[in-house]
Amino acid sequence: MSTSQHHRVWNQAAYDAWLNKYGEPEVYASKLAQKPIKALGTLIPHFGDVHGKKILNLMGSNGAKALCLALLGANVTIVDFSEANRRYAEAMFQSQNVSVDYIVSDVCAYNDASANQTYDTVFAEMGILHYFTDLSDFLQIPMRYLKPGGHFIIRDFHPVSTKLIVSRGSTAKIRKHKVEGDYFSTELTAQQSALSKYQTNVSSAENTESVDNQTVWLRHWTLGEIITAVAGTGLCIQALIEEPNLSSEQYDRGIPKTFILTAKKPDQSSERI
Repeated sequence: MSTSQHHRVWNQAAYDAWLNKYGEPEVYASKLAQKPIKALGTLIPHFGDVHGKKILNLMGSNGAKALCLALLGANVTIVDFSEANRRYAEAMFQSQNVSVDYIVSDVCAYNDASANQTYDTVFAEMGILHYFTDLSDFLQIPMRYLKPGGHFIIRDFHPVSTKLIVSRGSTAKIRKHKVEGDYFSTELTAQQSALSKYQTNVSSAENTESVDNQTVWLRHWTLGEIITAVAGTGLCIQALIEEPNLSSEQYDRGIPKTFILTAKKPDQSSERI
């Protein structure tokens, strides 16, 4: 799957999909602004006090998390490849009178010319890693732009739920788990983009072409591959937190649904062990 195909899919109708999911950007931003700490969810303990901190949000999507961090006093930069995402995010930022630098770029090709542009925290979250066929390309970015002693935080879907177990059933009481995948498979898998279900007004004549246009090819990594790739950059892994399903429906009880991995860039005076 080429990077250009991912760009095309996410630029095709992302703005309208966000409208269908969250409403007008000004309305969504107002909701987030009421409780920014709650909106950051389980990430907030790992950020700590963000006031005055420089934070780089990789694959920052529609800017929701960046907005919350900016409202809490952080200086946030987003790098994301979707112009449609930027449009929605910028409308949110303007409505709340906050400044966030949104850079439209292939994240692996991002190259800030300023030698002094380093960050206290680099983070990415939810549905990120499976877009990369080489994790080392992506993970060089936090290593490059973190200050010595800075932290990398990633929250993403747990491989057990993306590679191995399928859950079926409409309610928590009848929800059943079935082992249906190959945890160790390295093959790319075709799926509809995450935004496809929020896109509407597609005629039946356009339906087949629309489905093809929304197909992305994903590489689902094992937890061991992810941890090894992070460690391979020279970042020092600090914690791996496996999370259950945190939604109010309480589906999929008993299996990990997401994880948070935190790592630190060694201080200049530290030696890697």
